[in-house]
Amino acid sequence: MKGRTARPEATHALTLTPLKEQCEQCGQPLWVGYHGHRTVTRLDGLWKLTIVVRRCIQPDCPRYHVAYRPEEEGSWALPHGEFGLEVIALIGRWRFREHRSVPEMHRLLLARGVSITERSVTHLMQRYEELVTLRITDHKRIKAQLQKQGHVILALDGLQPDVGHEVLWVVRDCLSEEILLARPLLSSTQGDLTALLAEVKDQLEGLEVPVKGVISDGEDTIGSAVAFVLPKVPHQLCQFHYLKDAIDPLYEADRHAKTQLKKQLRGVRPIERALEQQSTPENQAIRGYCLAVRASLTDDGRSPLQPSGLKLFDRITQIHHSIVRVQEKKDCLPF
Repeated sequence: MKGRTARPEATHALTLTPLKEQCEQCGQPLWVGYHGHRTVTRLDGLWKLTIVVRRCIQPDCPRYHVAYRPEEEGSWALPHGEFGLEVIALIGRWRFREHRSVPEMHRLLLARGVSITERSVTHLMQRYEELVTLRITDHKRIKAQLQKQGHVILALDGLQPDVGHEVLWVVRDCLSEEILLARPLLSSTQGDLTALLAEVKDQLEGLEVPVKGVISDGEDTIGSAVAFVLPKVPHQLCQFHYLKDAIDPLYEADRHAKTQLKKQLRGVRPIERALEQQSTPENQAIRGYCLAVRASLTDDGRSPLQPSGLKLFDRITQIHHSIVRVQEKKDCLPF
């Protein structure tokens, strides 16, 4: 479906040229066949790329008329993609580390000046999942990494999106941070987890990489499975779960404080609508502060190490100090 609004003009321009000027097969000079054009949206603006494409013109060469594109092009965006790789990486981090929703990520990107639709955010999130899948299934790279490392410390955890759904069990190495096995299970019985750990153990034994330790939460089924499959390997409970349980009272107090702070920050939207009538430098500065306030309201922390209430208080305090400094400079200006 064709978009209803025209794409904005590019704010940056760059020409990408292939590094090699001779054909790899016949050694003859490569001639410029044509120039391609791509428009890529990045976090720092909209870029118009001119792609110089070279070709071999020797009829008897196996690479006769085969397009040779600039090597640098792949570091900008995926093939046929309109958004830079850094945008995909940012969406992936927001989604899978900070657990943000698509509408929330869409608002944050618009606040950063990235022109994008919600449908494109969903599409880029899927591209991120595909890239991660390609990386974790690169067995040759993982094998070389683990053998060079010499041993592993396994971390085992189950991720359940909602009650009643399958649990995604992930086994990863804490040293290399590589995912060794990820599999959804309908149940979390000792037998299921035993089979999961046995598969990882067989894989590591084939690589001759020993397991030096296991880290997990305090579920009894996990402890029984680890004791059965890896009886001589030390098993330690996760410090993060200990800290999270211990900080529950502080978490509730922090959440209450954030709710009270939000009550004092209502009315940002009406201010922005009132400023849309005139485009003056003062109005643009005020709109910037409004965007900063809205971004602070939607940027949650990660309990227990990053309390969202304290994080919101720190950001609002910085915005307040900035406004005070601007007002002091304005009062000092001669009339």
